[in-house]
Amino acid sequence: MNQFTLFDLEKIVEERSKASPEESWTAKLVAAGQPKAAKKLGEEAIEAVMAAVTDDRSNLTFEAADVLYHLLVVLKVAGIPLQDVMAELERRTAQSGLKEKASRQS
Repeated sequence: MNQFTLFDLEKIVEERSKASPEESWTAKLVAAGQPKAAKKLGEEAIEAVMAAVTDDRSNLTFEAADVLYHLLVVLKVAGIPLQDVMAELERRTAQSGLKEKASRQS
């Protein structure tokens, strides 16, 4: 069984961003620019938080998917490949979360 990955989703976002904005939500977001894409990401993040605090597991799953998708759109608009984010996560996991957080405060 093949596993669907965020890299697969990144490729789909890339492909769909090239479509007509009248035919693709992704293309419409990309065409609208970062303010619209980031606003939509924020809205989805709030909805995910609300599902989490109300312990609505089904809705949290749905909203988490929206957050991941919209994050990849925001990264696309910014020209930041997912691999850069993954490399940063890998770098951070080389130490404990508490040490990493402390290093950012200085």
